Amino acid sequence: MSINVSEFADLEAEFNAYIGAINYATMVTVDSRNRPRTRVLIPVWEKVNDTPLGWLATYHTPVKAAHLAGNPHTSFSYWSPGNNSVAIDATAEWDNTLAIKEHVWGLYDRTSPQSAGYPLGNFWTSPSDPRLHVMRLEPWRVQVIRGRDLRSRIWKASRAGTSLHD
Repeated sequence: MSINVSEFADLEAEFNAYIGAINYATMVTVDSRNRPRTRVLIPVWEKVNDTPLGWLATYHTPVKAAHLAGNPHTSFSYWSPGNNSVAIDATAEWDNTLAIKEHVWGLYDRTSPQSAGYPLGNFWTSPSDPRLHVMRLEPWRVQVIRGRDLRSRIWKASRAGTSLHD
């Protein structure tokens, strides 16, 4: 049974705990023929204006770029063997301004949520490395499921025009 919550804060503690413990997420995009493609990545998350906001430091691969150019909707799924899980439906867009890259570099360094992330220096030399690309992830739906009893709570963004996201 799922319960809808109106405030992200109502499920934020579990969101942070589960993502921090799991770290790796499966990201799903769709191609021009509506076929899904998955890849395992490590986004970081923060809360801005009482809502979640995600960031993904990544390479700008032709497949990922083409999928998101055709359809910016994506899903991220976190799952642990105890069945704690987080499902995030979001829209994605590239944001490669230096200020954003520096901000995201810091989130990965600090780990956000706690324990999520990794040292970006393992793959890129600095925030100004031209091979580093950043994707902004704006969730419109977050579901947190507690494994021991399958309690499910769902938060949805309360923005105008969310009918595309139902």
